[in-house]
Amino acid sequence: MGDHTPRHPSQLLVAQAAALKAVSTAAESFIIPAAPDLIPEGPWEKVAGGLLAPKGFKATGVYANLRASGIKGDLSLVVADGDAVAAGVFTKNVMCAAPVTYCKDVLAKKDTVRAVITNAGQANAATGTQGMADAVAVAEALGKALGISPDEILLQSTGVIGRRMKMEAFLPAIPEMVATLGSTHEDAHRAAVAITTTDLVSKEAAVKVIIGGKEVHIGGAAKGSGMIHPNMATMLSVVTSDVAITAEVWRGMFRRATDNSFNAITVDGDTSTNDTVIGLASGAAGNSVITDASSKDGQVLEAALTALLQGLAKSIAWDGEGATCLMEITVSGAQSEADARIIARSVAGSDLTKAAIFGHDPNWGRIAAAAGYSGIIFNQEEMGVSIGATKLMDKGQPLEFDKVLASQYLKDTCAKHGTVEIGVVVGNGSGTGMAWGCDLSYMYVTINGSYTT
Repeated sequence: MGDHTPRHPSQLLVAQAAALKAVSTAAESFIIPAAPDLIPEGPWEKVAGGLLAPKGFKATGVYANLRASGIKGDLSLVVADGDAVAAGVFTKNVMCAAPVTYCKDVLAKKDTVRAVITNAGQANAATGTQGMADAVAVAEALGKALGISPDEILLQSTGVIGRRMKMEAFLPAIPEMVATLGSTHEDAHRAAVAITTTDLVSKEAAVKVIIGGKEVHIGGAAKGSGMIHPNMATMLSVVTSDVAITAEVWRGMFRRATDNSFNAITVDGDTSTNDTVIGLASGAAGNSVITDASSKDGQVLEAALTALLQGLAKSIAWDGEGATCLMEITVSGAQSEADARIIARSVAGSDLTKAAIFGHDPNWGRIAAAAGYSGIIFNQEEMGVSIGATKLMDKGQPLEFDKVLASQYLKDTCAKHGTVEIGVVVGNGSGTGMAWGCDLSYMYVTINGSYTT
């Protein structure tokens, strides 16, 4: 959750400009590669625009000198033109950050909000009553700048735990940041980059579906690379849509989509203090208001929302600190979808499995063991395991297989930072589920062994 962007000569110009005013939108602060497209195929169209593909929103990202070092953008803002139906799913970590508590309080009282502001650099977690006072001060300052109430604002923070936000830089930046709000793809990109920390790529995507004859868009941005084992229950995400929908249906849909996406990834088994996914629906698409998730329109929307969130979630696992591949675990034959997801996530989170994948070792016993300690009961005589196209175990019996070929599959996939596919069968039930993770490399230890020093 920290930030270690190295300084370089061109940073001096941005730093000097920032010294003259509170924020900068200089291009140098937003140069970062994009994550690959990992949205599954389906009856939706992938479109450009990220957070601003949907109608009814503006966004911006700025550099406000909030990071410990570097000039990468560090303050992001998404604003709805009018009241937007809001949903939020949050970490279950008892040491939850002040912005998490603030958001929960807002959403417990209101169905709609107007803005989401995110800072990178300090997590504002484990900061006590002063941390909450800082969060309130940010909401009040943004409310004043936008002309709205503080309880129409949601907050997100990411960075080093135990560090208060740099309020001397944060508060003066807010009115200047508001002045940079826009509705272009560039504005959406800056907003997506400004929430990242150790991320090596930006994570933004959008899809379009037809609902009631109207084009409905869903867009989103996410951050996360390390401290990733969400139990929403560091990663953050903001999702926008122009669909017209009731708060009750939107929140239920958002929770289910999160369970099948962000709650199905792991990088290192550590659940962040700040995990937050926020969804805003402006209603600007002009469709008939969706009041039933089980209706045809509701099903179309939920499928597209789930696909978008899965794409963003997979990009986080793909970008795991030190990772050389994305791991995709598919479990079938379970008694329920929930059981299948638990087993899949257990395999995705197994350090021994992750290390074996990094070493290109098709050590399938580690996969079987991780499934076995998931807490889900199944008959081991019905178990099967495969890596790529190679079957390693079937109906509880180990199979003879070409170890060189299986290892080469892992080598080739990791060499191109591709997706290693792992299949697990646990019976004859109808339950299927997926989870995503990444391999465990030497670089992960290097990155995290000196995170604050």
